[in-house]
Amino acid sequence: MNYDRDLIIALEHVSKIYEMGNVIVPALTDASLSIQSGEMVSIVGPSGSGKSTLMNVLGCLDVPTSGKYLLSNEDVSQMNDNRLAKIRNAQIGFIFQTYNLLPRLTALGNVELPLLYGDSRDSKIRCVQALERVGLGERVNHRPSELSGGEQQRVGIARAVVNRPAILLADEPTGNLDSSLSREILGLFEQFNQVGVTVLVATHDNELLGSAGRRVIELRNGEVIRDT
Repeated sequence: MNYDRDLIIALEHVSKIYEMGNVIVPALTDASLSIQSGEMVSIVGPSGSGKSTLMNVLGCLDVPTSGKYLLSNEDVSQMNDNRLAKIRNAQIGFIFQTYNLLPRLTALGNVELPLLYGDSRDSKIRCVQALERVGLGERVNHRPSELSGGEQQRVGIARAVVNRPAILLADEPTGNLDSSLSREILGLFEQFNQVGVTVLVATHDNELLGSAGRRVIELRNGEVIRDT
């Protein structure tokens, strides 16, 4: 694979195998792909195809069993947990289908979590700005139980972008939302992409592909079978 300064993600023959007792489950098999800085990409495939495993590897939440993963031309495949956490916090924003908000914290408190171990001088200002950016400027002091599903996902997006990451990864971010809210959430991703953020959206909803990304990578049984 040839590298250039605009290549932000490169997987070379990456496999991920989980061992469950005596059962070996191949979640990814010999996956190779490259993503240029500033791209917006849909990762598609049915349930169990390996989308979440791929997103977890790309987000430095999991490490491959074999193969190489380069992030901004730096090999993260063999990094320890502490180094991966630093890379993840500095470069990657991750959005989950289930929101993963802490119920006792306000929207502001949840968004502030990634900033707790950094320079906190302007953290509240940045968090409020992130919430305003996703349309929740008037909901900063509301707890998750006081927010709708779409609003909770927006809090998750604000939390993911508060550190101004270069890469935004969203794993089935609209899976719990209706079609109207799904389009709104995907519209936010497009806005971030327009200002230079590299966006990868994992989805199984074919109706959303047109707006979810300009490029489509399809997985089936842990293998990349199509890359348009």
